[in-house]
Amino acid sequence: MSKIKAIIKKPEDEFGRLVEIENELEVFQSIVGGYIETTGYKNLVIICNEEGKLRGLQPNVVLGCDMLVGTIIVCGASGDEFADIPIDMRKWEQIVNMSGTNIWKEFEK
Repeated sequence: MSKIKAIIKKPEDEFGRLVEIENELEVFQSIVGGYIETTGYKNLVIICNEEGKLRGLQPNVVLGCDMLVGTIIVCGASGDEFADIPIDMRKWEQIVNMSGTNIWKEFEK
């Protein structure tokens, strides 16, 4: 099993925390609390709970016109595989601070 560096952000976290996790479906499902859904932009991927809105999970971040709820995992992508997050924690904190609630607008710059 390989590990990847990712940020795990709970709804109550300001930024989340940088961690190293196993690159396994079961690990992602355990972190988000159910089946996973992914959304991506360039080489960044956000993993969230597929049924989070139906289950009434707490709001976390806004991506474009969509609100992601529950705990999210932010990582990178390499082809069809999840990979290390391509930015460091300080850059992530700057993106969250500068963008308010919609983090994608900072990645478009």
